[in-house]
Amino acid sequence: MTVMGVSGTAQLMTQSLVDLRSQLDDLQRQLSTGQKSDTFAGLGVQRGLTVGLQSQLDAMSGFDNTITNVGTRLSVAQTALQQIDQSAHTIKQTAVNSSFAIGQNGQTTDQQAASGQLDQVLAALNTQVGDNYIFSGMSPDKPSVDSTDHILNGNGTQAGFKQVLSERQQADGVGALGRLQIPAAVGSTVTISEDALNSPFGLKLASVTSGLTGGGTVSGPTGPPLVPNAITVDLSGGNPANGDTVKLSFNLPDGTTQDLTLTATSSATPGANQFTIGATTAATAANLQGALSASVAKIADTSLHAASALAAANDFFNVDATHPPMRVNGPPATATSLIAGTSSNTVTWYTGEAGATPAINTATAVVDPSQTVAFGMRANQQALRNAVENIAVFATTSYSAADPNAGDQYAALTQRMGANLDNPPGTQKITDIEAQIASAQTSMAAAQNRHTQTSAILQNFLQSIEGVTNEQVGAQILTLQTQLQASLQTTALLSKLSIVNFIPA
Repeated sequence: MTVMGVSGTAQLMTQSLVDLRSQLDDLQRQLSTGQKSDTFAGLGVQRGLTVGLQSQLDAMSGFDNTITNVGTRLSVAQTALQQIDQSAHTIKQTAVNSSFAIGQNGQTTDQQAASGQLDQVLAALNTQVGDNYIFSGMSPDKPSVDSTDHILNGNGTQAGFKQVLSERQQADGVGALGRLQIPAAVGSTVTISEDALNSPFGLKLASVTSGLTGGGTVSGPTGPPLVPNAITVDLSGGNPANGDTVKLSFNLPDGTTQDLTLTATSSATPGANQFTIGATTAATAANLQGALSASVAKIADTSLHAASALAAANDFFNVDATHPPMRVNGPPATATSLIAGTSSNTVTWYTGEAGATPAINTATAVVDPSQTVAFGMRANQQALRNAVENIAVFATTSYSAADPNAGDQYAALTQRMGANLDNPPGTQKITDIEAQIASAQTSMAAAQNRHTQTSAILQNFLQSIEGVTNEQVGAQILTLQTQLQASLQTTALLSKLSIVNFIPA
């Protein structure tokens, strides 16, 4: 009889035990991690789909990180914009209700308070998020604006706003006749003309309207394109009647207009803006010339004083890539043109990027595969510049207690402050910039909400491929444990078998 060995069978059973143990270890890993496999290969034919789903989830996570970072920047920007808007509103309300009582420095307490508001506005325009200046356009590594001291007082050889303002007021003929010429009457004729052709300075003749009933005539403005504008009042046709008028309109450097109505009177002591009817037309013309000179001088020292300051502010602050700060060209009193300031002789208040790209497009972020939001800003945008310009004028203009026109000068300025800081129709408002930023915030919030919903769906799908259920794994573990226990018992019994057990006694 041939006796077969059991070693081969034992090896097979041992391998089976190893396999069962390996399966049990894998099930225990699945139970602890919740994942079917720790490698993509273990997922079989669905491994490609899993890689695609995970890549999509990673992309959305990246978009959400971008949204979070940009969202922080925009929240800070909204705070800065609100502060600037509040400062402009404060100055507007203050100027409108301000009373004229100047101190030793030639300014009212409201003007002195405006200096603090200017500091706040410029500080807000230099707001940083991390290392980025948010109002510097495409150059977030550069400060958006220069310091208040440099902007107002200059920096070395570079002129600041105060110097540009002083030169402009001299060039505009403030305190004189506003660069107008009113020579003595010639016979019965009175003339008034501009002192230079196409000069940007001083009062400009806009129109004249006759209310003369005695035969007098008016003409003009005439002159361009060869000679400066001029208006003529000719009384040779006869003296005006008591109450007759001549109305002239002037254009001022800040874009406003000023009307002057001169009224004929029979009184030998005419009041403001009146002229006495003389015994002859020549005498009346002489009186008209005197009244015209006095009234124009008053306008030049009041309305023009304020208009010139605002024109200087526009010259200095209205800067971009193609428009440097402008200043008077040559000796101010006789200047007839503006010239571009250079980096060596004039401070440029805005120090960020100033290219041709619209400000909102100077900073963008991809927040979704098919969506990009724009959220850039520059400190020299119209609404922000308008606030800086007007607050700077209010904070720097000073007056003399000895000047009888000082109160009227201040009134002319505060009236303009209220109108300018109210943002005239057709001009950009700070709230317009806030609305653009809010639109970007809304778009990002909508994108993030889509990502949240899409991620939840993809995660569930991915879990159905990669994940396991504890109940199912638990049942498999219990089954394997039972199989393993039975196999171990069988193996133990087989290990006790011996040839002696089969040999008869």
